[in-house]
Amino acid sequence: MRHVLLLSALLAVACDDDDDTDAIADVDAGPDAAVPHDAGLDAHLDSAQPDAQADSGPPRDPLQGIGDVELVAEGFLFLEGPQWRDDLGALVFSDIDGDTIYSLTPPSAIEVSRTPSGKSNGLALDTDGRLLAAEHSNRRVSRTMEDGSIVTVADRYEGARLSSPNDIVVRSDGTIYFTDPPYGLADQRDRELDFNGVFRLDPAGELGTIWEGDPSDSGPNGIALSPDERMLYVSDSSQALVRAFDVHPDGTADGERIFVETSPVPDGMAMDRAGNLFVSTSAGIEVFAPDGARWGTIPVPREPANCAFAGPDAKTLYVTAVEGLYRVDLAIAGLL
Repeated sequence: MRHVLLLSALLAVACDDDDDTDAIADVDAGPDAAVPHDAGLDAHLDSAQPDAQADSGPPRDPLQGIGDVELVAEGFLFLEGPQWRDDLGALVFSDIDGDTIYSLTPPSAIEVSRTPSGKSNGLALDTDGRLLAAEHSNRRVSRTMEDGSIVTVADRYEGARLSSPNDIVVRSDGTIYFTDPPYGLADQRDRELDFNGVFRLDPAGELGTIWEGDPSDSGPNGIALSPDERMLYVSDSSQALVRAFDVHPDGTADGERIFVETSPVPDGMAMDRAGNLFVSTSAGIEVFAPDGARWGTIPVPREPANCAFAGPDAKTLYVTAVEGLYRVDLAIAGLL
């Protein structure tokens, strides 16, 4: 987000903008953590059995044996929202300031998917594989239907307009979770909500809040679910941390707590199948074990804004980083 970028420029470690994409993960010693489980891509709350899925050995370092960070394409304005589409064999991603959603067919074929995009930020797929977009300028979450028409999923809460929906994640029962900071507002005087929110839209279409933050010192941003869908993670760009919430069978969530503190300006996130959380920050992609212990950081030539697993084997991590799109191969598959 452009407002977050201004903050990060003051706080972040300077990024190297040349095209040398060789990068070595700054890996800490492995955490003394509980064994992570693999609930798979199609985890359901009523059937997930984390203990039965756990490996018998120590936690596996998700950064061991990773490939080099490679530049895929550059020349964009502000990239965000990567999302793999298995049905198309392609990655879709947003250029917020370019008001465009692009589609990448690996390794390098890029075409316009939608323009204008409502200055979309985060993208996700609903349970029917339809594209959801957090649109800044339209102040809504939208859905692209099978016929190409675009409909509003959520744009108001208790009669007040949303500020600028930022990132989205979808549970296997169709529940949609999204963040709503004010970063996309051209004029902060236009805001109608008196809080920065984390919202839940249930399968029946009822919108409620999970968390309401003080607008003066909160910035809910990236959002992710654990493999068994029992934990919801939300990054806070203003406070440089990630919060965790317990998700209940009905989709509600509570038990707010600080999961980890990060480098400045944590943004979009991704989750692998072992429950490791990948967080875009000013330092690169920081990686944390399920118990919050830090594995290390994947340096990226430009400051990352978001990341997502992709590809037929879900072992490629794509990183949207301001003007550039990057990728790196990992050993553990991720949630798509």
